[in-house]
Amino acid sequence: EAVAAEWMLEFACSCLCRHFAEQSGAEFRRWTDVALALINGLSQIPPHQKKTVYLCQLLIRIAQGKNLGLQFENDQRISPLESALSFWTFLEKEEMKLEKLHEDIRRLIQIQIVAVHMENRYFKEAAEVLERLFTDSESDKPLRVKLATIIKTKDPYVPLLQSFNYSLLISKIKSYIELFMKENETNFLIQEATKQVASKGLRATAWQNRPVEVNENDKSDLETKQRLVLSIILLRDVLGQMQNCCLDVDSSLFWMYINCLLGLNNMQNVGKNGVSLACSRRRQRWTCQEDLELKSGVREFGVGNWAKILVHGNFNNRTSVMLKDRWRTLSK
Repeated sequence: EAVAAEWMLEFACSCLCRHFAEQSGAEFRRWTDVALALINGLSQIPPHQKKTVYLCQLLIRIAQGKNLGLQFENDQRISPLESALSFWTFLEKEEMKLEKLHEDIRRLIQIQIVAVHMENRYFKEAAEVLERLFTDSESDKPLRVKLATIIKTKDPYVPLLQSFNYSLLISKIKSYIELFMKENETNFLIQEATKQVASKGLRATAWQNRPVEVNENDKSDLETKQRLVLSIILLRDVLGQMQNCCLDVDSSLFWMYINCLLGLNNMQNVGKNGVSLACSRRRQRWTCQEDLELKSGVREFGVGNWAKILVHGNFNNRTSVMLKDRWRTLSK
C-alpha cells in the first residue's frame, strides 16, 4: 500500500503541475482533492517524497493566493500566500542548485503577500504581515523599507507592485514546474500509462489531454479489473473495521475509495469519440430538488464532504466535483 500510495502521489503531483501550467481550473481543483487525500493519509513524509509533498502544497496555495477568505493554517492571520511561503522555504532547503530562481520566487511571494492585502484595502493587516515576513538581516532591509513606504501610501497600484505582479509570480512558478517535471520523467504510473497507450498504437504525451479511441473489449476488461481491485480494497477495510465493531464512515481513506469507485463507474458509458457520460452531464440544469438535497447534505456533513453528500443524497447523475462546483455557485 505504501509503495502504491507513493506512485499515486507522484502522479497526482504531476497532474497538479500540468494543470497549474495550463491554468485548467476545474482539473486543477479535482487533482487538488486527490493530492490532499493522499498527503493526509501519510503518517509521516518519506524523505524522498518531501519535494513532491511540498510542491503540491505550494501550488494549491498559490492557486488560491488572492482568496484572503480561505484559511490553510490554524492561525487565521495567515493568508494562503503566507502559507505558500513556508512551503517554498521547505523546497529551498531540499535543493541548492537553483539559487537565482529560488530568490526570485521568494521575493515575488513576499511582495504579493503585501500586494494582495492592499488590493483588498487591508492596509493595517498589510503592515502586520510585513513585520512577520522579514527578519532583521541586511539583505532583506531594502525590500522591507520599500514595502513599508508603499503601505503608508495606501496605493495598491504603485510601480513596484505593478512590475512584480501576480502574473509574474505565476510565470516564475511555471518555470520551476518545468524543471521539476524534467527531473521527474521517471514517474512510474506515467511510464506504465504511456506503454499502455503506445501498445494500442496511439500517440501518448504527458502534457496533452486528447480523447483516444480504445477497443471496447479491452476497455471493458480494464475497467472491470480496476473496479474489482478497488472493490476488494474497500471490502477488506470495511470488514476489518466491522470486526472491531466500528465502521468508521468518517475515515478519509474510506471515502477516497468510494470516490474512486464512483469515478470508475462514470467511465462505463464512453462513446466511440471518447466523450464520456460525465461530460454530457455537465450540461444538465440543476433542479430545485437537487439544490435542496445539496443544502441538506452540507448541513448534515459539512462543506467539503462531497463524496458523503453524493452517496446519501438523491442526485441525477452527478459527481462529487459537480456538487462542489454547484455549492460554489450557490454560495455566491
